[in-house]
Amino acid sequence: MAVSNRGNISRLAAALLTGVSVCVSGVAALTGGAYAQGLVPAAEDGAKMLLRANELTYNQDNKRVTATGGVQIYYNRYRMVAQRVEYDQNTGRVMATGNIEFIEPSGSRVYAEELDVTDDFGQGFINALRVETTDNTRLAAESAERQTGDIMVLNNTVYTACLPCAATPGKAPLWQVKAQRVIRNGQKHTIRLENAQFELFGFSLGKLPFPIEVPDETVERKSGVLFPKFIVSDNLGFGVTVPYYHVFSPSMDATISPTYYSSQGLLVEGEVRNRFDNGDHTFRFAGIDQRDPGSFDAGTSDREQNSRFMAASKGEFQINPRWAFGWNVMAQTDANFSRTYSLTDVSQDTFTNDVYLTGLGKRNYFDLHAYYFDVQDNGTSNTLERQQAIAYPSLDYQYIAPESVYGGELSFNANLTNLSRREEDSYFEGTTYRFPGLEGDYARVTTEAEWKRTYTTSGGLLLTPLFAARADGIRHDVSNPNFAYDGNLEPNGTNGRYMLTAGLEARYPFLITSENSSHIIEPIAQIYARPDEQMSGGLPNEDAQSFVFDATSLFERDKFSGYDRVEGGTRANVGFRYTGSFNNGIGVRGIFGQSYQIAGENSFASDDLVQAGANSGLETSRSDYVAMAAIDLPQGFSLSNNVRLDEKSFDIRRTDTAFSYSTPRVSGKLIYTKVDAQDEYGDSDATDVLKNSMSLRVNENWSLAGSATWDLTDSSLIRRGVGISYADECTIFTLAYTDKPSEADANDWTISARLSFRTLGDVNIGTTKDYDQTFRY
Repeated sequence: MAVSNRGNISRLAAALLTGVSVCVSGVAALTGGAYAQGLVPAAEDGAKMLLRANELTYNQDNKRVTATGGVQIYYNRYRMVAQRVEYDQNTGRVMATGNIEFIEPSGSRVYAEELDVTDDFGQGFINALRVETTDNTRLAAESAERQTGDIMVLNNTVYTACLPCAATPGKAPLWQVKAQRVIRNGQKHTIRLENAQFELFGFSLGKLPFPIEVPDETVERKSGVLFPKFIVSDNLGFGVTVPYYHVFSPSMDATISPTYYSSQGLLVEGEVRNRFDNGDHTFRFAGIDQRDPGSFDAGTSDREQNSRFMAASKGEFQINPRWAFGWNVMAQTDANFSRTYSLTDVSQDTFTNDVYLTGLGKRNYFDLHAYYFDVQDNGTSNTLERQQAIAYPSLDYQYIAPESVYGGELSFNANLTNLSRREEDSYFEGTTYRFPGLEGDYARVTTEAEWKRTYTTSGGLLLTPLFAARADGIRHDVSNPNFAYDGNLEPNGTNGRYMLTAGLEARYPFLITSENSSHIIEPIAQIYARPDEQMSGGLPNEDAQSFVFDATSLFERDKFSGYDRVEGGTRANVGFRYTGSFNNGIGVRGIFGQSYQIAGENSFASDDLVQAGANSGLETSRSDYVAMAAIDLPQGFSLSNNVRLDEKSFDIRRTDTAFSYSTPRVSGKLIYTKVDAQDEYGDSDATDVLKNSMSLRVNENWSLAGSATWDLTDSSLIRRGVGISYADECTIFTLAYTDKPSEADANDWTISARLSFRTLGDVNIGTTKDYDQTFRY
């Protein structure tokens, strides 16, 4: 008899689809909660139910709706197929049997042999349940039962995130979790695993003697013990960390991580996190009473300290869309505690304490920072830290006029530096003394304006005139540098200086094209006229100490790296740039040129406290030649070389060569640096350093990675490391070894490892981030 009651059919469809969804949601936490939809959502406007079957009947006497033979139901973006579906209005039960397949809108699939559920969804039963999610997680259960009180029970359950073996379908996955019973409590929002065991390569690692209870998929954060971590190092021994996570409120939580080291005892490390409407704050602390400080080298802070503590605070707040405020500060009982024990986020060789205020607009930028540099070394006197400058504060401001001025761009820059140092930083090297920092106070304020405009002539010549004006106000009260400075240091007090620049740049780009390539050759000539640098070498130099003259700085107006030195005198820069591209994917780049001191005092030839310009290649009226050449191949290879050649003999004074490669199996980078002997810096021999890093993908799953740094002059190894990694769709395993024989480190070598089970968590020994590989699936 044909059915005429559409309301019963719609109720049948909704009951079936919702019943399956309610039952399978009990396993959401095991699969990460990605697929479980909970109850079927309210039907969208205009949603239609489609039911197709070989036979559809409605027995008015028994009040049963029955669909048999290839039953297909589509309702509200859910789909279901079965051999037979029956709805009994008298008992309020819905039953489906025979090759049931349920597909959720997310794409996850549920398979079963038998479904029996009440139409109010309060109770239900699924036989031979199997779940496959879109993120390749799988769960199977002998049966699943929904009980009163929002409780779901799965019997004889197996869960894994590994794909089945295509060659041997019946083979056990790499890993899987089995449990005799899985109980989901919807009121307490927990999932309980009873008689659970973990299997690896088909072998059981043993059953847990106690049940495991974890939060379900509805809980974002829940207090409890996290996965343990393991550490192996030279002087600390073997360490085991068992973190405990605690939730105080929706906006506050904490992690306490006690670590027991076989050599040094118990280290307690903690982190408290607070989130606010406009930012967040993190407080970290750590402490240990070392059991065997004698295992460290004699005369080090690691050995002389028994009780060691650290406290750190980090805050980041967005005042409004343009302005941000924050800080990152740390204090510890000695200079090397955080580095020796690799404390989270504070173990750098130099930890930078920073308090800042930044603002970013469409055409201006404001950056205010106060710095304190915590040098982490194993010394006992904190000499290196006392030699570092304390900056309070350092300000940078930049503004670009929104409208053109006389057809050109007008910009303003300002810098404020205010610092002090508690101990002089000086040393004798080569033939002279160096004074990177003087004991005392130093302050400087700099303002600079620049205007430039580019004209294009009818013949294609590009002319860019430039005008710049700069003023500095400087005050210093520093100790005399042991009366060993060869230059004329200005007396303590306040000084002023200025710099006016008029410049012109001419560029004439040539475009050459052929059937298979295109080339741009661009000759460039610049000239900058300006007075001599005032008080050259007579003032402290804090921010213009690092200086390398190469092709990248050839066409800079002021080649010094900071504000404390300013380039003076009339100088011309001449050279060309080249860019070529070929239809086969090959790209070529190059720069070549030279700089000339035409008139006035050469700032790079004048002495200063750090001899910034010495042996730079710019200290003569004709500079050394600088060149850069690079080629990029479509196969993933790239070769680049920066070189500085003596302006008379063309001997190589400095070369930096980099070779990188990236192929489906092998990738890496090789960097070679050679600097000619510089007696003035105490280097009687050339400096030769070679750095190499590479990774080899052995096959789809296994890979090797390694890195090394050699000092070729001394024939010594500075640093080395090697790691092996396995990765597939469900597991990552990495084992690594790192050695730093030439560094003053409390732990000369470290062994690290990582075992990661997707959706379950990680087991770590140290850190392996430099050697891990990722698996795409």
